[in-house]
Amino acid sequence: MVSISVDTTGSTPVAVNHEGVPLSLTPEFAENPNAMFVLWKDHTALKEAEEINALSRNWEEDYTRYEGGIYSSEWFWAKVLHILRSDDDVRNAAYSWVEHCDWIPAVLVGDTNPKNLKRSRCAAGHKAMWHENFGGLPSEEFLVELDPLLKGLKNNLFRETYTCDMKVGNLSEEWAEKLGLSTEVVIGAGAFDAHLGAVGGQIELNYLSKVVGTSTCDMLIAPKEVIGDKLVGGICGQVDGSILPGMVGLEAGQSAFGDIYAWFSTMLMWPVQEIIAKMNWLDDDTIDRIHKETSEKMIAELSAAASKVPLEESSVVALDWMNGRRTPDANQELKGAIAGLTLGSDAPRIFRALVEATAFGSKMINDRFISEGVRIDGIIALGGVAKKSPFVMQILADVLDMPIKVAASEQACALGSAMAASVVAGVHPDIPAAQKAMGGGFDSEYQPDSERASIYKSFYERYKRFGEFVEGELK
Repeated sequence: MVSISVDTTGSTPVAVNHEGVPLSLTPEFAENPNAMFVLWKDHTALKEAEEINALSRNWEEDYTRYEGGIYSSEWFWAKVLHILRSDDDVRNAAYSWVEHCDWIPAVLVGDTNPKNLKRSRCAAGHKAMWHENFGGLPSEEFLVELDPLLKGLKNNLFRETYTCDMKVGNLSEEWAEKLGLSTEVVIGAGAFDAHLGAVGGQIELNYLSKVVGTSTCDMLIAPKEVIGDKLVGGICGQVDGSILPGMVGLEAGQSAFGDIYAWFSTMLMWPVQEIIAKMNWLDDDTIDRIHKETSEKMIAELSAAASKVPLEESSVVALDWMNGRRTPDANQELKGAIAGLTLGSDAPRIFRALVEATAFGSKMINDRFISEGVRIDGIIALGGVAKKSPFVMQILADVLDMPIKVAASEQACALGSAMAASVVAGVHPDIPAAQKAMGGGFDSEYQPDSERASIYKSFYERYKRFGEFVEGELK
């Protein structure tokens, strides 16, 4: 063991005191959710995100332009501002704010002082409006205009950022003893799980790396000379070095993917949970067994039945906005919808429509990149859904009309962190060399079926029309 690198979810910030201790780890704030890490999926800062967008459009410098031109409630500044406004105690006690992926390496190094803490280029660039062209974070004037509560906070944050191939320190004596390691072990800069997952999944030029799980994160890399001054609108940012150092990382994603299937499965489980569980003539062990086996088999049985539904009979259309829309063009206030139901619309047909909706949402992302001049030749998929559901992945290949390679690694994000750590320690000279030496390759590939792909083109147009209608109604 020569090096450790860490990835976490993000944007997942927390308020810290002068020593860099999260407020939730102090007795006074132990039970206060506002003092805890705010997970990426939290959407409570919708109003703050809207205000950031409105101010940016009218400011002399649009600080959202490298973030796709639309700031999201899932990101750093919106979450920070929301808590500062809603909790006086946290506001008064907070000295700084730290991303989870930056705090863990600092803990391992043994120095969480916010002034010394090394911040991730990945987190700062994609979620905190950091860019070298701005000289770092947005100006003090912009932040104070957004809300005077932000006055002075920038001085307690950061200006410099670190890519995943950079060292932030050595393992502290405390953690060396806990882990049974040497203090000569070096610690690398943190990054987000999806971005290091793309590294672990062996991302390459012109291939979109798609982490397919509860949600998705869709990433591409491009040489700086190819991107130039091009700004891709409506995505989650383009950041030099956020995935591979020396390359521009472009990020997009869907706010819900596997979570939509889980929602439908949970809904279908209602009779088991609420009716069968109350049948007194069944003993508790039998009820538990029915619940367990039904829950475990639900998605697999739905997939098997849905795969037998003739494509030409698909009358049901759904929207994948059940957790809002991340990209293209973030709008977390949007809601999901289902249309085209008949008395013959059974559970497999509705499930198939939901799977198709998630695939159409993926195609919207691909189309945005391609329309902005970013080339995509194929997909590299990783994550739970990619590994577990051939049914979903084949529909995704057909809808995208692109080949999909599935990374062999069961833990691509951890593997990406290990690759980064190997470069930090000097085991490999750079990330591509680490990918070549440590990559697990691909264990399956899905090719689009030309006939189904052609049919899905018309279904996709129906999906877009439905989306325009629903979005118009929600306004």
